[in-house]
Amino acid sequence: MLFGSSGIRQRFSRALVETTLSVGAVIGERFPDCIVGIDTRTTSPLLARTIISGITGAGGKACFTGIVPTPSVAYSARIVKAGCMITASHNPEEYNGIKLFNPDGSSFTQIQQKEVEEYINEPHWATWRHQGIESSFDALTPHKKAILDSVSIDPGLSVVIDCGNGAGSLMTPYLLADAEVKTTCLNCNPAGQFARPSEPLKEYLGYVGVLVKEIEADCAVVHDGDADRMMAFDNKGRYIDGDHLLLLFAEHLGARNVVTTSDASMIIEAFAEVHRTPVGDSFVSEELLSWGDFGGEPSGAWIFPHHSLCPDGPFAAALFCEIASGCNIAERLDAMPAYPILRESIPDERAREIVTTLGAENPTDGIRVARENGWYLIRASGTEPKIRITAEGTTLSIAKEILEQARIRVRQGKTA
Repeated sequence: MLFGSSGIRQRFSRALVETTLSVGAVIGERFPDCIVGIDTRTTSPLLARTIISGITGAGGKACFTGIVPTPSVAYSARIVKAGCMITASHNPEEYNGIKLFNPDGSSFTQIQQKEVEEYINEPHWATWRHQGIESSFDALTPHKKAILDSVSIDPGLSVVIDCGNGAGSLMTPYLLADAEVKTTCLNCNPAGQFARPSEPLKEYLGYVGVLVKEIEADCAVVHDGDADRMMAFDNKGRYIDGDHLLLLFAEHLGARNVVTTSDASMIIEAFAEVHRTPVGDSFVSEELLSWGDFGGEPSGAWIFPHHSLCPDGPFAAALFCEIASGCNIAERLDAMPAYPILRESIPDERAREIVTTLGAENPTDGIRVARENGWYLIRASGTEPKIRITAEGTTLSIAKEILEQARIRVRQGKTA
């Protein structure tokens, strides 16, 4: 299977270079007008050249944006037939890949992904008379303007920004500066190597909270490598978990119909009607095509359908600043309900096989077992050789008990 839970991602290799050329040819024939962007990884320029070669070699037009956030490509896809982003998102630097978008910003659906996989080995090359063309395109300016037109932020708000040396470095600091926010920037140079692990997890970001407290900032926003994700800190320097960010955004937007993933907390169900999907922002995006006011997953992917059906880290950062302009974030969070939720990753090269043995129809979707006082989810990572376990309970002792039940089940799967 070529596509995972969020596009195509692999360790950089000759095979990935050849894949980008072949995918480009499919896109060039079936979606002959495409915007192409890249993240900051050292391998992204090469893969951009191969996918653009595939697009133009099949007779299509490739509009190259250079380094931009993934949501900038997805937002700009509305003026063409498709958007293509060279990125491995939050994965380590040795990975890279491809994300494909429809004109409404939604990720390619599962049907579209299967079509690409079916046609990838067929010849799609145009004759010498019908070769396509490449042009340049500014995807940052229209995306930034659309965000600024949608939010209202108090001038002088003090915000720490950590872009993790990713593509968000070219958007979020400038976006918030244009909104007259007082910014303190960390890792906002678009380097090919990341100063911290790209995934915006609490354990990697302790220094951000320390800085928020030291300079008495109002909040902090953090991105992953391609800035489709956004996580945040409150004015006390506390990392805000994704489940409470989901609730914070839903309450602020007045969203009564929320799409989220199978690993999200139960707390959202006390506020809104919820549709759950398998883990992966592409599944949330696809569900929002037909239902929902707002969607997201605890990993930091937030989707605002009125704006775009792609997770948009810069938009989420600006909206979070709008919320911080109108209230004390820490006090608002303290008033929210909270259930203990535990997450664990188990490295295993046989992750997919083991989860399938446990009864999952699709190993990356996994199996979710609900109890009256909590639930657990066991799934194979869509991008790494890992089994991911999530468990939630109404108390910490119950959550730990449920997590241990999930561990036992994984051990049984390993020996089956």
